[in-house]
Amino acid sequence: MQVSSLNEVKIYSLSAGRSLPEWLSDRKKRALQKKDVDIRRRIELIQDFEMPTVSTKIKVSRDGQYIMAVGTYKPRVRCFDTYQLSQKFERCLDSEVVTFEILSDDYSKIVFLQCGRFVEFHSQHGHYYKTRIPKFGRDFSYHYPSCDLYFVGASSEVYRLNLEQGRFLNSLQTEASESNVCDINPVHFLFAMGTAEGKVECWDPRTRNRVGLLDCALSSVTADTEIEGLPSISALKFDGALNMAVGTSTGQVLLYDLRSSNPLIVKDHHYGLPIKSIQFQHQLDLIISADSRIVKMWNKDTGKIFTSMEPEHDLNDVCLYPNSGMLMTANEAPKMNIYYIPVLGPAPKWCSFLDNLTEELEENPESTVYDDYKFVTRKDLENLGLAHLIGSSLLRAYMHGFFMDIRLYHKAKMMANPFAYEEYRREKIRQKIEETRAQRVQLKKLPKVNKELALKLIEEEGEEQQFSKKRKQKNLPSLLKDDRFKVMFENPDFQVDEQSEEFRLLNPLVSKISEKRKRKLKILEELEAQGQEEEEEPEGKASDAESSESSDDEKGWVEEVRKQRKLLRQEEKLKRQERLKEDQQTLLKPQFFEIKEGEEFRSFKDSAKKQKLMKKTLEDRLKLEEKLGTLNVSDTTVGSKQATFKLKKSEQQRKQQEAEKRHRQERKTLRRSASHLKSRRGRGRLFH
Repeated sequence: MQVSSLNEVKIYSLSAGRSLPEWLSDRKKRALQKKDVDIRRRIELIQDFEMPTVSTKIKVSRDGQYIMAVGTYKPRVRCFDTYQLSQKFERCLDSEVVTFEILSDDYSKIVFLQCGRFVEFHSQHGHYYKTRIPKFGRDFSYHYPSCDLYFVGASSEVYRLNLEQGRFLNSLQTEASESNVCDINPVHFLFAMGTAEGKVECWDPRTRNRVGLLDCALSSVTADTEIEGLPSISALKFDGALNMAVGTSTGQVLLYDLRSSNPLIVKDHHYGLPIKSIQFQHQLDLIISADSRIVKMWNKDTGKIFTSMEPEHDLNDVCLYPNSGMLMTANEAPKMNIYYIPVLGPAPKWCSFLDNLTEELEENPESTVYDDYKFVTRKDLENLGLAHLIGSSLLRAYMHGFFMDIRLYHKAKMMANPFAYEEYRREKIRQKIEETRAQRVQLKKLPKVNKELALKLIEEEGEEQQFSKKRKQKNLPSLLKDDRFKVMFENPDFQVDEQSEEFRLLNPLVSKISEKRKRKLKILEELEAQGQEEEEEPEGKASDAESSESSDDEKGWVEEVRKQRKLLRQEEKLKRQERLKEDQQTLLKPQFFEIKEGEEFRSFKDSAKKQKLMKKTLEDRLKLEEKLGTLNVSDTTVGSKQATFKLKKSEQQRKQQEAEKRHRQERKTLRRSASHLKSRRGRGRLFH
């Protein structure tokens, strides 16, 4: 029996130890038990509690007497009688079992859903009836009031098979493309199914209408979860009338109250594996959820981990024996594991001796074998002068060293190191020196960004503290400790550029004021590099010199500004000269431009004229525009000048105006000729 402990919860593995082959005779088994101590000490709670290769599902009958398990290979079902602690019967099947359900209190009525779309019914004597559903099934539930079996699988329909009438009823049409799991509430018989789209649909079997829809995929994604695809529903379990637990394919367990669409708690297994099984433990208000790697027990109110188990092989199913602390698992291995956790509850009545056994183990804890031995390496043996013992019975080789008796180790150490007291005394002296050094002024660690600004703030903070102590005032909060300005000393984008023009003009005295601070910063960096723990005060100037530097008058400030401006002009002049040199060195290549249709080519003389005109003074430009007629200057009555500008017309506007002028002249000539003809006709009539 193997014992493990997590969070001070002891877990007893009753299946630990080697199992004997089935083909061995009873005489050989007894002989092996006499010879091998491990086989003699192992606990075989139920005889031959295993499968030939793999076990997939395990369940307990309602009366608690029978444990049924299915597995491969070949596909079979085994029934174990707990009163006899042995196997009751074994039946082989035609195809592998997806899941099964025990309809009666004992093993007399069983339904198997097989992977070949078959539904097989077994009675007490064996196989009873076999039928087929239209699509491949993945799970089913039994509705006791109406004797209906609800099948879900690779279809959008939920197939109903009535066991009283012996025929299929009208199926339920859902919005899901596929369904993975289903369950029926034991109190009000609400039917719930988990879909591949990550939703849970709830149906009322009385009216055959959908009464609710939960989007669990959206609720399972929290801030600290990482998912690669859409979570689908892989496990579903009701607890009482109002609670429901949902497991997703990405490893989250969501606990719902049916009156709310938001989960009460979301628990992540952090393995990214589908949840295979969910069980409720009512005595301690625990939820037992399992994926293929781990079984976790956690509080359903707070989500706090109670304990967990990691079996050696991958898990397929978990079954909690009712009203006890026994847990059984179906694994990807022949042996089915049985665990006993005394904190969860007492042992079942058919194995009540487990309580006495665990109590004796707790009263008489075994000492660890390694407490009497010391692990030493080959180098340690050479230092102790025991290298010649390698290969003898006094040393047991293990990994990169040896185990030796602790008493021998202490004797050899005393003989090899007679000055152990001197080493102890030196160690004590070193510890006392470390304690005194801790009381001294520690080295200030400056940030990576804006070190000078941080040093300035530290100095100002020290001065303010001294000033506030004298006046008995409260200290103001420091910028270095304020989270709002934390980025200024971490992000390189906030580094102060002291060579920029704005900084040098707005802070003309920063170079003189920061000389002392730069020297101190250099000393601090040297101390950090050397790894010293004391801060040495830099040798500064006399107090008179410091006071004279700090009290600069206005004349010094103006001179510094002029000096900075002169330096900036010189730098700008150098930059201009460098740009001219680069322009002279660059060779200009001819560029060709395509003229669009409807546009006329103009020479580059217009642009040259404009450039020459822009170089002239305002007076010359005004005189030129007055000659051209685009400017009219006149005196006003007040004595000031009034200038009127006329905008130059473009070539297109000028042509349009000339055409309008010609058109007006032609109309005038036509009107004159018409009036002349009328006057001549009137004169001819009078003469007649």
